[in-house]
Amino acid sequence: MSQTSLGSLYAAFKCGDINRRTFLQRGAALGISAGLLTSLAANTASAQDATPAATPQGSMFPDAGTENQERGSAGELRVLAVQAASSLSVHNATGGKDISAGMVISEPLLSYDGDGALVPILAQEVPSLENGLLANDLGSATFNLKPDVVWSDGTPFTANDVKFTWEWNIDPANQSIDRVSWEIISDVEVVDDLTCTITFDPPTFGWFQPCAGNIGALYPAHFWAESDDVAQTNIDFSLSPIGTGPYKLQEFKPNEEVTYVANETFREANKPAFSTFVLRGGGDPTTSIQAVTIGDEWDLAFTLMIDPETLASIIGNEGEVLGALGTGVEKIQVNFSDPNTEVNGQKSEVNTPHPFLTDDAVRKAMSMAIDRDQIAEKLYGSPATSNMLVGLTAFESPNTEFVYDPAAAEAVLEEAGWVMGAEAREKDGVELALVFTSTVNQRRQRTQAVVKANLEAIGFKVELNQVDGSIFFDGDIENTQNFTHFYSDLQMYTDGATSAYPVNYMKYWYAGPDNENVAQQGNGYSGTNKTRWVSAEYDAAFDELVALVDPADVAAQFILLNDMVVENVVEIPLVQTFADLFAINHRIRKENVVVSPFGDLYWNLANWNLAE
Repeated sequence: MSQTSLGSLYAAFKCGDINRRTFLQRGAALGISAGLLTSLAANTASAQDATPAATPQGSMFPDAGTENQERGSAGELRVLAVQAASSLSVHNATGGKDISAGMVISEPLLSYDGDGALVPILAQEVPSLENGLLANDLGSATFNLKPDVVWSDGTPFTANDVKFTWEWNIDPANQSIDRVSWEIISDVEVVDDLTCTITFDPPTFGWFQPCAGNIGALYPAHFWAESDDVAQTNIDFSLSPIGTGPYKLQEFKPNEEVTYVANETFREANKPAFSTFVLRGGGDPTTSIQAVTIGDEWDLAFTLMIDPETLASIIGNEGEVLGALGTGVEKIQVNFSDPNTEVNGQKSEVNTPHPFLTDDAVRKAMSMAIDRDQIAEKLYGSPATSNMLVGLTAFESPNTEFVYDPAAAEAVLEEAGWVMGAEAREKDGVELALVFTSTVNQRRQRTQAVVKANLEAIGFKVELNQVDGSIFFDGDIENTQNFTHFYSDLQMYTDGATSAYPVNYMKYWYAGPDNENVAQQGNGYSGTNKTRWVSAEYDAAFDELVALVDPADVAAQFILLNDMVVENVVEIPLVQTFADLFAINHRIRKENVVVSPFGDLYWNLANWNLAE
């Protein structure tokens, strides 16, 4: 392989064609900073290790300095997030901002550690073939729950809550974003208060999918027990949830700030270290980094999108910026429906095809015209990618590639009959003029500018549009500027696998029976297929996935699904991103703040404390 860019060089290192020393030497010869190269080399193993075995057993929780601490003795923890939460119900979230804010309160049976392997949270141990809690055919798993766990209102946590959460998630009326994961469960048997057996029909390699991480967040059955209006109760929970986590809700100002207080019922008497936890949204990466690394008003800032050059020039002496490559992809979504034609009160209606983005040649030319290497190296400091599914080595396709070739892109358009008009190429009275939307962020605006220049060079006319992140990711059904409505031709943001069995993620391109998973007015825009791409072939391959138990078959099926999306240019992957780039003040013990490859910020939150 020619190693003339960071992307190709990193690919060679990751697959073992070159060793670490050669990777660093050749990277330096390309003019890439030593800090970036060292970070990529150091974090490659953790991304690769995220591929699960039947039971991917994890490491111990980082807990330095927690032995003799007193709950609440560390005072206030102050955290900045670029996007503010609009809901605290994890299973009704419209984006990572809501999921992470909700996971401060809610907990799963299991979670993923910094290597992407399973660790027990509310379960006493991870089921495995070795301990006999996982069936040999992967058809069931028995969970022994930790004793003396209570919800933050004092009600005991029991196996019935596990059963209830399953029933709640699979009920279409609740519009859970994680429904597909919980539907692999056929039954939850409550053996006793502290034991339940979960059955999967058919048996599946991904048995842990609904039990782990944010997908496995458990809900209290008693919160809904007396409800006469389940829809209203769901809203009530999204604004004021109760959980078993180290913190409970004190005050929630949607789209602005969440204030949590230490949960006095938390099962470990000396945790959490902080008495209160303030999570404020809004602001830009530059000011957030400076707020954490210059002075001590703020302790951490998460989800920072900033280019390497700017980062180096603004970081202060009171903190540092950390991160590891994860499963996220900065990508451009293509709208297969027409965002400018209204049908029964909605635009981008699934049965109203886009006037030119449904042309395979147009999408192929767009992909060939975009300079991914420039975007990756100058703006992201992480590798360009041709895959939608990254960071899980066994599931990463070896079959795809990206080609930056504007001349070839123009030839594709010419052959398809798109000829240059006064301002853009056109065919049969249709002009290649599009609106390209993303969130307000300096790096994304610079990325948009590169893409605009690339596409205009081959004959497109491109209008750029920016929407504030708090609006773009807000799931209100009346919000026509959000990413679920997708009322533009292209839109760009980061998304990726959130578990070691990424069936939820691959459902983003699944239409389902009667297009039930396509984001539309009829389902409150809760469907996760936002591109409105409908493929019977993809749906059939997706339906086959859940019944696979052999690791090789599972890997092959994930690769097949990825390849269908890439080859049909349903979305255009640009760059593999960091799991979460975060700034941390030196007063916080950084050893205990570990982000999983899936971007889970708070899996070890109970152990966060002050540095010595």
